Amino acid sequence: MLSVESGADANNWLREILHNNINILDKDKIILLDLFEQTRQELNEAAEEFAFDLFLPDDDEPLWEQVEALRYWCQGFLFGLGVVHAEGEWPNEIGEVMRDMIELTKIDSDVEDEEDANLLMEVHEYVRAAIFVVRDYFLENRRSQHH
Repeated sequence: MLSVESGADANNWLREILHNNINILDKDKIILLDLFEQTRQELNEAAEEFAFDLFLPDDDEPLWEQVEALRYWCQGFLFGLGVVHAEGEWPNEIGEVMRDMIELTKIDSDVEDEEDANLLMEVHEYVRAAIFVVRDYFLENRRSQHH
């Protein structure tokens, strides 16, 4: 959501991910809202130095768990985009990124060796870069619509 609309509302996000079932503990709600706002801040600050990173398990976690988390992250990314930008058509480079993200939601977590670990690292870096491609596209679109 934040890649498409930096001003996205955290409460709307919470309603979407909880399917309007807001029967969670206040402390858990605060944690989720803080995560949303921290992500917004990191995306806004990271544009200059590419410092934003995905909220995924550490490298010392089992490789299959890291792959599975990346798959779920990509699903969440696509979900957030769809919530904010439901339009079916994506321009050239963004369309390619979306197709790649969809494919990443299908990756197999049956991984085991160093080669798989290296591939995961490359995919992780690709996804980080893709976020900024999408974000920059929508920022430029908003700027051109307001001028």
